[in-house]
Amino acid sequence: MAEQQAEEVVFDKPKIELHVHLDGAIRVQTILDVAKRRGISLPADTVEEMTQIIIVQQPASLTEFLGKFAEYMHVIAGDREAIKRIAYEFVEDKAKEGVIYVEVRYSPHFLANTGVEPIPWDQEEGDVSPDEVVRLVNEGLTEGEKAFHIKARSILCCMRHMPSWSMNVVELCKKYHHEGVVAIDLAGDESLNCEAYPGHRMAYEEAVRCGIHRTVHAGEVGPPSVVKEAVEVLMAERVGHGYRTLEDQDLYRDLLAKKMHFEVCPISSKLTRACEPDFTKHPAIRFREDKANYSLNTDDPLIFNSNLHLDYSTAQKYMGFTEKEFQRLNICSAESCFLPEKEKEDLLNKLYEAYGMVESTHF
Repeated sequence: MAEQQAEEVVFDKPKIELHVHLDGAIRVQTILDVAKRRGISLPADTVEEMTQIIIVQQPASLTEFLGKFAEYMHVIAGDREAIKRIAYEFVEDKAKEGVIYVEVRYSPHFLANTGVEPIPWDQEEGDVSPDEVVRLVNEGLTEGEKAFHIKARSILCCMRHMPSWSMNVVELCKKYHHEGVVAIDLAGDESLNCEAYPGHRMAYEEAVRCGIHRTVHAGEVGPPSVVKEAVEVLMAERVGHGYRTLEDQDLYRDLLAKKMHFEVCPISSKLTRACEPDFTKHPAIRFREDKANYSLNTDDPLIFNSNLHLDYSTAQKYMGFTEKEFQRLNICSAESCFLPEKEKEDLLNKLYEAYGMVESTHF
């Protein structure tokens, strides 16, 4: 753990992060603290031992990866103080990594213990609804913004295996649109398509109708057809991961021409077996060569025992990334973020200034 935490900093200028899961970015110490306060027994009682239980150290199957959440989510879910705390601490951790703007995503239903069917993580029914979860996360993020002087917004996730939650997710996006929620996402098993699960399509149609921004996990482990569905059926403005798009060159060229944004997560892609373990063959190299619109992100830093510096140093070490490319991709990230236009403009100007560029510079 210490080895990765001490990863060299290859890009020490302001960064943007667009693809990171709140429930995959919790401090191990916080899990231990909350478990102790709530009287929940865990298989280990030190940070070192609990870390070894939670993290994925070798490329694992999606099932193994998802099983890691079950090691700790029951500790945090349904607890008001814990939900607010993880949001606040998340902002602090990102500020330490030099992130000046982050969009953090989560499923409100996975942190609730009432108003959700089925109740997740084998919890007893309580009184924290998905709506209450969003309110608590918003509070934690807002307090974190004030304390650590960076900007944080959130994205609410629909889950592919639970289409019955999706309309509720879009309603929460609408309700909290002016309180920090900037978009809707669809995560989970990509083999569950929208033809078979129309609840997601209906939620995304409502999002389009109401002007809610949209991103979709697609082409991570699923085929290019999932990316095509995300863009054409769900009207996604960004694609989460999207590596498999390269297997359909016509689709890739089309998305390249449309400047579709790919949310790339290097360390994650190796450990979930989304990409082959040899980083010198990573799809991000093709994205870089083609001057594609993409970002570098951590995805689930708790489970991958990583941080954003590790994703950047990996890109530099194995994928030929330079300081100039890091600047370009962060400008792409700011241009593709889900902030209102005026705030986006301010964010871009901060980057231009930090990177020593004139404002009119465009790649």
